[in-house]
Amino acid sequence: MDDYDFEQQDLSYLGRGLAFPIRSSVQGGIGLSAAAQKVRESIWIILRTSPGERVYRPTFGSRLSELTFAPLNSTTLLRIRIYVEEALEAWEPRIVLEQVTTEPDPIQGKVNITIHYRLKDRAEQSSFVYPFYLAAATE
Repeated sequence: MDDYDFEQQDLSYLGRGLAFPIRSSVQGGIGLSAAAQKVRESIWIILRTSPGERVYRPTFGSRLSELTFAPLNSTTLLRIRIYVEEALEAWEPRIVLEQVTTEPDPIQGKVNITIHYRLKDRAEQSSFVYPFYLAAATE
């Protein structure tokens, strides 16, 4: 009988590289990340990058920065979801986007964006919460 363990499937297609944010490893070298962690870091980078920031990829990133000073209302929440979906579908081919939800926090002036996704060729769902600040918190 074959002893193939589905939990130990080859995840090398998800990539390996420098950790984000850059940090040192336990041994004092440069920190690396791989597999599912690398995908989470990639999502973070995509959402934090505005189109035009990357010299050789002028369309890379998300349009979230356009909403930095937008009012916290239903239209802005809808635009946040649309911008996140557009960016991840364009720039993160290793995932299947299931759902994007927004949870406003008017006291802190932010929106918690929850991204529900699954890795391609995998059944289990993952989620990622990205805090997006619309305005400075009131004191």
